[in-house]
Amino acid sequence: MEETNRQKKIGGLLQKDLADILQSSLRDSGRTGILISVSKVRVTTDLSIAKAYVSIFPSEHREEVIKEINENKSKIKHEVAQRTKHQLRKMPDLSFYIDDSLEYIDGIEKSIKGKENPINNPDLLDKRKKS
Repeated sequence: MEETNRQKKIGGLLQKDLADILQSSLRDSGRTGILISVSKVRVTTDLSIAKAYVSIFPSEHREEVIKEINENKSKIKHEVAQRTKHQLRKMPDLSFYIDDSLEYIDGIEKSIKGKENPINNPDLLDKRKKS
């Protein structure tokens, strides 16, 4: 089912505010060298739940950063609600997920450009079972 315009607008608004809040909280906690971005926010049709997909670079820090975000979820929700109080009547519940699409794309590029080319070496592909 496709998102309505209202869902898209609310998702974009939440995405922008969440990115600002997460970056500033990371900066305030004294953690440097970590880049965090909100790649997508999907809102349910009843506008009660918002799923935020977060990209964290470098990827070795992503588990601890997403854990920290989930521990501070209520504080983040309150701060977003303060920023959006004139646009939204009710703040949706937030759920945070790791967005690994950049790593997936990077893996595909490495496979194509690198030595792991399944066209040149068909042994890399799983053998198909014949029934």
